[in-house]
Amino acid sequence: MNKLPKWVDVALIPFINLVLALLVSGLVVLWIGENPLHAMQIIVQGSLGSAYGLGYTLYYTTNFVFTGLAVAVAFQARMFNIGGEGQALLGGVGVAIICLGVNWPHWLLALPAAIVAGALFGAGWSLIPAYLQAKRGSHIVITTIMFNFIAYSLMVYLLVNHFKPAGEMAPESAAFVAGSHLPSGHEALGWLGINFPKSPPVNVSFIVALIACVLVWLLIWRTRLGYAIRAFGLSETAASYAGISSFRIIMVSMLISGALAGLMAVNSVMGEAERLLIDSVQGAGFVGIAVALMGRSHPLGVLLAALLFGLLYQGGAELEFELPSVTREMIVVIQGLVILFTGALENMVRLPVENYFIRRKAGN
Repeated sequence: MNKLPKWVDVALIPFINLVLALLVSGLVVLWIGENPLHAMQIIVQGSLGSAYGLGYTLYYTTNFVFTGLAVAVAFQARMFNIGGEGQALLGGVGVAIICLGVNWPHWLLALPAAIVAGALFGAGWSLIPAYLQAKRGSHIVITTIMFNFIAYSLMVYLLVNHFKPAGEMAPESAAFVAGSHLPSGHEALGWLGINFPKSPPVNVSFIVALIACVLVWLLIWRTRLGYAIRAFGLSETAASYAGISSFRIIMVSMLISGALAGLMAVNSVMGEAERLLIDSVQGAGFVGIAVALMGRSHPLGVLLAALLFGLLYQGGAELEFELPSVTREMIVVIQGLVILFTGALENMVRLPVENYFIRRKAGN
């Protein structure tokens, strides 16, 4: 078996895919009459060129890390969890119950409780699709997609009938108690004597996302359970022959995946909105699929891919503002091209690269 060097698989091929996506995006920008280099400069400057832009980039990155890790863990067991949207929505319900139901004296007490609640509600929403896959053979892609729509309907019902304060028209909960306020980037960096703008919504849940990356790495690559998950993903037949229970692996990996998606609510619901909104996820569950694919389902890769998509989200908003001819739909096209080249068209790059290294190895 001719195996690619690790650095080629995890770095070179994704980099080439990204370059191709940006080149095609540049042609699209050129087609509408704008300078692609100028557009790229605006994206980079708008997302990384100021503390304000960086704050928003890291906020989006935090969301994408959680949903990307959720997809990555399930994919290690060769399951596509497409239900990150719904699991993150239900995670928000759990976070809201904790932040509204208890008069927390300090965020250091509220944050662990919110993490547990968001994870439990997210995992709970993945439980039925996981069971249907493990016991009935129902395809996990179909069931998790269906549960996204159920989650949206359930969210509307809960907000209108239970969370919305009496006399209010907006479908949102009351503001969370003051003790559940998470320190923003401005407040947290201020403790270190660093001046940071007040307005960007990045908060201490970014640290939680980094910790989640480390914990997922330890789980998948340093525990017996992680070994069983990876073995099952490589070959269910061989794993079953070795005594690994397929029911246990499907259930456990999907519950962990749902819990990670539910943790996104700590950032978007508790950290940014500080109330439960009708759509606090805003597509991050689906972006997590691209993040996991581009990151090769490895926590470090997920973190870097999440940063890239955070950059595209924030930089795209600045590009839309600076160049009116580049509409929001055009930004979605650029993001879609990145997903296309790093996901569906990956083999277009992988096969020539593999052939090159095979010939090079044979020549030696």
